[in-house]
Amino acid sequence: MLVHETLFEYAAHDNYTLQINPHSAINPEHLNYFKFIGRVVGLAIFHQRFLDAFFVTSFYKLILGKKITTADMESIDAQQHKSLQWMLENPIQDVLDLTFSTENDVFGTMVVVDLKPDGRNIEVTDENKAEYVQLYCEWRIAKRVEEQFRAFQQGFNEIVPQDMITVFNPSELELLIGGLAEVDMDDWMKNTDYRGYTENDETVKMFWKMVKDWDNEKKANLLQFVTGTSRIPVNGFKDLQGSDGPRRFCIERTGEIDSLPKSHTCFNRLDLPPYRTNEVLEKKLTMAIELTAGFGVE
Repeated sequence: MLVHETLFEYAAHDNYTLQINPHSAINPEHLNYFKFIGRVVGLAIFHQRFLDAFFVTSFYKLILGKKITTADMESIDAQQHKSLQWMLENPIQDVLDLTFSTENDVFGTMVVVDLKPDGRNIEVTDENKAEYVQLYCEWRIAKRVEEQFRAFQQGFNEIVPQDMITVFNPSELELLIGGLAEVDMDDWMKNTDYRGYTENDETVKMFWKMVKDWDNEKKANLLQFVTGTSRIPVNGFKDLQGSDGPRRFCIERTGEIDSLPKSHTCFNRLDLPPYRTNEVLEKKLTMAIELTAGFGVE
């Protein structure tokens, strides 16, 4: 088995963004490799060289020391993210029977993991469910691979001190590591679906005219906002993946004209209200992209 296949795995919702493989210990040297990879990524940043490697947003957040949130689960496990959101938004008394624990598959053996001290004996209720969701997300994304990430970070910080990297947000760090891709606008437009709009609607025409005029960095920021990464599949936009398989870029007509656009990264979908002027469209979309900075999406 190749080293990179044991250290990293593709994200649940695509085949071009990577996350740490929780089973990397199958390779007895995995921690040394993670430390080495950390050095390589650090050296690439130090020498201003780009790597052909794109990670899930939560990995960049870990590098930056940012807090993990429920939204970060979407690119890791879209179905689990949906379940957690349902828990937060609905009463769970007499519906769910949970404790502050979870099960972890350790090379074929299921092991109970406490999310807090003695968690397996603490019931999850409507009063403490928000804490449960937060602790579960932190375990699933960070603590489950804590040893591997610590090794990566040790190598990374040997080259790039932590206080020098924290000035960036996750979207900026992705571009710092992977660089800007040249965006083929014809390919993007040709492989876009519409819901509630057609390609001849005025708002859609304004949208594409505006995006064509943007520089590559702003186009990349838009891609990050809607798909979770600026990475474009090798074969172009027709190969974009969602949480349930192939999912083309989609623009849906929804929302009031005074509200901001929203994104759904596991579906590569942009919820775009029917703005009436170029000025309002650019202001609202730019504001939505800047406010989320790549990790405040649904």
